[in-house]
Order: sequence, then structure tokens, then C-alpha cells
Amino acid sequence: MASSDVHVRICEQEIIKYDLEIKALVQDLDQMGREQDKESDKLALLSEVDRHRKQMVSNQTAWRKANLASKLSLDNLEKESLLYGGDSELRHRKVTKEGLAQSSSDITESLMSISRMMSQQVTQSEETMTTLATSSQAVLETNDEFKAMTGTIQLGRKLITKYNRRELTDKLLIFLALALFLATVFYILKKRVFFFL
Repeated sequence: MASSDVHVRICEQEIIKYDLEIKALVQDLDQMGREQDKESDKLALLSEVDRHRKQMVSNQTAWRKANLASKLSLDNLEKESLLYGGDSELRHRKVTKEGLAQSSSDITESLMSISRMMSQQVTQSEETMTTLATSSQAVLETNDEFKAMTGTIQLGRKLITKYNRRELTDKLLIFLALALFLATVFYILKKRVFFFL
């Protein structure tokens, strides 16, 4: 009976530990969800947080029900033992001890089941956190790449604008040089034609 009590206490401690871990992970997820810039990511994370919160409340409810059932069972066994006093007390003690042992075993199994559920919830929350951290890192890297591309595109735009201006300037200079050449040729021809006349 004493080893069973120790086992029950260990289960209770594990449940409390898992409960605290789940609460911390859900809180971290909630904070991460609120910090997302993209609205669809924010809604997806907050939906995941809500699902985990509901599961956490369900686990807590199951744990409370198991505790309440065990207390009621123990109370009923104590009432029976008080009602059946007198000469058959040894037989009732044996029945009571067997009932208590069975009740304790049932409670322990129930607590272990809750503990396993909470452990699975912690594992699932940790996996979700890892996935979200990975996707957040990928989004940040993509954002950095877009910023680098934007800088390159802006530099390209400046260079194209500069070359367009230079092309216009070059065309204007070629036109002026051609005009000067033609004016010079025309002048030389005019002088030679007048010189021969």
C-alpha cells in the first residue's frame, strides 16, 4: 500500500511537471504567433495555440475527474468499513484492503494515463515549436534574400537610367559632330567653288 502511495505521488508530480511544461510551451507559441508579421502565419499559429489550450484544459479536467473519483471511492470504502463493524470486522478489513488496493491501482492507472497524454502533448508542442522556429527562420532568410534582390534591382535601374542618359548625350554629340563636319565640308566646298570662279 505504501509503495502504491509513492507511485501515485510520483505520477502526480509528473503530471504537474508536464502541465507546467505544456503551459510554458503554449505561452511561447502564443507569443510567437502574436509576433508574426504575415497575417496568415499569425492566424495559423494562434489556431494551433487554441487547439493546444483546449487539449490542456481537457487533460486538466480528466486529471481532476480522476482525483475526484479516487476520493469518492476512498470515501465509500471508509463508509462501508464504518457501517460493517463488530464480529466480522476482520473479513471487512480484508475486503476493505482489497477494495483500497484495487481503487489505488485504478487511480494509479488513471493518473499514468493522464501523465502519458500530457507527455504526448508536451512532445507535440515541442515539435510544433521546432517546426515554427524552422519556418520562421526560412521566412527571415527569404526576407533577407528579397532585400538583397531589391538592392540589386535598384542598382540595375540606376545603371540603366545612367546609360540611357549617356546614350542620349552620345546621340546629341554625334549629331553636333556631324553638323559641324557637314558645315565644315560645306564651307570648304563653298570656298573652293568661289575660288575657281
